Amino acid sequence: MYSKEKFINREISWLSFNERVLQEADDPNTPLFERIRFIGIFSNNLDEFFRVRVAAVRRMVALGKDEENLLGSMTPKELHNQIKKIVNQQQNKVQKIFANILDELEEEDIFMINEKELNEKQGKVVKKYFYDKVLPNLVPIMLRKNKFPYLRDRSAYLAFKLSKKEDPSDFAYSLIRIPGRSVPRFFVLPKENEKQFVIMIDDIIRYCARDIYFYFDYDVYEAYTIKITRDAELDIDDDISKSFMEKMSSSLKNRKKGKPVRLIYDGEIPQDLLEFLLKKMKMAEGSDAVAGGRYHNQKDFMNFPDIGKKKHYYTKLPPFRHKDLPPFTSVMKVMRQKDVMLHYPYQTFNHLIDFLREAAIDPQVKNIGLTIYRVAADSKVVNALLNAVRNGKNVTVVIELQARFDEEANIFWSNKLQEEGANVINGVPGMKVHSKLVWVQRKEEDQMRNYAYIGTGNFHEGTARVYADEGLLTADPRLADEVEKVFEFFNQNYKHYSYEHLVVSPFVMRKHFEKNIDREIQLAKQGKPAWMTLKMNSLIDPKMMKKIYEAASSGVQVKLIVRGIFGLQIGLNGYSENITAISIVDKYLEHSRIFLFGAGGEEKMYISSADWMPRNLNRRIEVACPIYDEEIKQELKEMLEIQLRDNSKSRILDPDLSNHYSRHNSGETFRAQEDYYNYIKSLTN
Repeated sequence: MYSKEKFINREISWLSFNERVLQEADDPNTPLFERIRFIGIFSNNLDEFFRVRVAAVRRMVALGKDEENLLGSMTPKELHNQIKKIVNQQQNKVQKIFANILDELEEEDIFMINEKELNEKQGKVVKKYFYDKVLPNLVPIMLRKNKFPYLRDRSAYLAFKLSKKEDPSDFAYSLIRIPGRSVPRFFVLPKENEKQFVIMIDDIIRYCARDIYFYFDYDVYEAYTIKITRDAELDIDDDISKSFMEKMSSSLKNRKKGKPVRLIYDGEIPQDLLEFLLKKMKMAEGSDAVAGGRYHNQKDFMNFPDIGKKKHYYTKLPPFRHKDLPPFTSVMKVMRQKDVMLHYPYQTFNHLIDFLREAAIDPQVKNIGLTIYRVAADSKVVNALLNAVRNGKNVTVVIELQARFDEEANIFWSNKLQEEGANVINGVPGMKVHSKLVWVQRKEEDQMRNYAYIGTGNFHEGTARVYADEGLLTADPRLADEVEKVFEFFNQNYKHYSYEHLVVSPFVMRKHFEKNIDREIQLAKQGKPAWMTLKMNSLIDPKMMKKIYEAASSGVQVKLIVRGIFGLQIGLNGYSENITAISIVDKYLEHSRIFLFGAGGEEKMYISSADWMPRNLNRRIEVACPIYDEEIKQELKEMLEIQLRDNSKSRILDPDLSNHYSRHNSGETFRAQEDYYNYIKSLTN
């Protein structure tokens, strides 16, 4: 257990990150419809937080253990209570923000209306839509005292109370799951006098309740939204007679029945209906169940209808081609001449697809390897691999079956690739494979030559449009030959290799970066310039944080850019005065990890798939890649400098978790993501 004076608790820090997302929804400078989308992102993040982190804290409450979670002086129960307090404050805040957004929508002649605000003409349109699209997807369940249905995780339900005006004591309860995928959550009504109207499917169901329950003798229909969140932990069977694939498939089915972590309900719900639901779900009001607003599952706001004007959305920054990869160019031919760094989403992900397609049809290519953690539903990456198998290549695909919330998709792709004849490796026992690697081996002049791609983000066309990541295409034998070694390890886990260039966890990454920090400490003690700039998603590993404190107290200048979880307390006397830390939350999700060390004038730079968290450094196969090409190093250095200059979307990370915007250089406006887009684009001209 670590002292609370030096570290911020992981869960509390994560909630502070989600507060930064909420700030974007509240910021009047964020375009109106993007603010709606940020409410959806905030809600989706919170769902996952409850499914994973709060569920883990609840297990700690039961076990009394802290499981490497930096609880400081808080007991698990105190932490659980603190989480609930912060979440309730944030939920109240998001309701106020949404109410303000609705007011601003009305100023733009866009109206969110409910079932009571429909006029006669709109009512007819809604009824037709209900019968054509909504009703076929509804399954009303009558609730009885002796049996209660299983409620699906992260689904919103309408809890109905049906009664009679003349005899309120004659009543019944019912549940209807609000369709999530089969029908959009929002229905856009025809324009009237240049005014646009939108109604939620929840209110369409309320409006048509009489048509659902017509065969009962009730005439009062009250409906209140509820949503349940369940523990997403996978309990993997230890039956040695089953394959890992079978165990995972069985475990995924059981996840859907995980213990409830939270019930959120409409605060207007009648007490008798609430008590009935809580009793049946074995939950307690106030602790497991929390009152909220009229609508839940606000993650659907990420898909709010595109009915706004141009000014209501971010200015589009279309991805462009890399200057060294014009159309109809052999990617591998370019790689033989130089390294190429791709910057997503500023540059097109199609360059990677082109590399894989070229490898799939090139007669000289003999072997292809790729690691999969998350891929798109209709993956061009996997299709290129399938094509390679059909073209007679030896294709090795390492698929991480335990990639949280992508397990089912990865089982599907694993089976698909195996059916085609690929060599599929389902992870490494005891460790997750989180590295982002492609390996291509080509026969050239009677010998084999390796080509590689080493990235910071997943091979996912969808996220590559919204996640800011880096990917290195290289045929440099120092790097590409060691990527081959990593794939040899995947095939034969008992073989361990020494790496001179790549930095691989859990074997050497922690020690390697500690050595880099120690080098800066030595320089500082000698009175020489000593500094490091570290960019990552999360910084919560206690040993690495202590090392950063040691460096700062020795005089090393430390600049940190950390988007999410951040455990350091900046500004503490004696050991953190030399640290500055910011977080950037903007239109794209900052996802790249870049580590730059001054190294006495011989700067050392790495890109990596790994954050500095215990899981990444101790229990995952991760790769950090040194950047040797000076031109690429300069591109990445410029990114770090641009981000440190940001005074529009950067927040100062302080011990109070105040999330104040960094407003330095107030005479000029700097916005890192747009500035870097323009910088990279300028290199192509």
